[in-house]
Amino acid sequence: MMRLALAWLCAALLLTSPGAQAASPRPFVHGSLQTILSRHAGKPFILGFWSLSCSHCRAELTLLGSLARKFPHMLVVLVSTDTPEEGAAIEATLRDHSLDTSETWVFANPDSDRLRYQIDRHWYGELPRTYLYAADGTYTSVSGRIDEDALSQWLLHLPDRQAQ
Repeated sequence: MMRLALAWLCAALLLTSPGAQAASPRPFVHGSLQTILSRHAGKPFILGFWSLSCSHCRAELTLLGSLARKFPHMLVVLVSTDTPEEGAAIEATLRDHSLDTSETWVFANPDSDRLRYQIDRHWYGELPRTYLYAADGTYTSVSGRIDEDALSQWLLHLPDRQAQ
């Protein structure tokens, strides 16, 4: 009886741990970028595209996780270019980088070229790909690993200081 009670207690603790609360990645399909832009209109945010198989992406996730701790109100939206079937691995990777509370999406259209073209016609699939959106909707795009100093400066100089 005691073992059963202990097992239930362990299960309850596991289910209520912060990592267990992470939502599954939403499917990123045609029109998802507009949904993201509408949802965050008027607010600065970081939109990052990454993949499980990309070593530079993992380094960038480490940086973003570190900055998320430094700037707790920093808004980060992450889109994995993997597949929905890899949702558990995506969630685990984001949890490992302290980004499990970030808004998360995953490519869910088999025609990834078409999705990338809808996002940015000048993006040919290189990863990581990061967009720094200002509150007015303008953005700066970065292909490859983003420079930590440049990103920190962007966060510090936001006009409305929402990242602090």
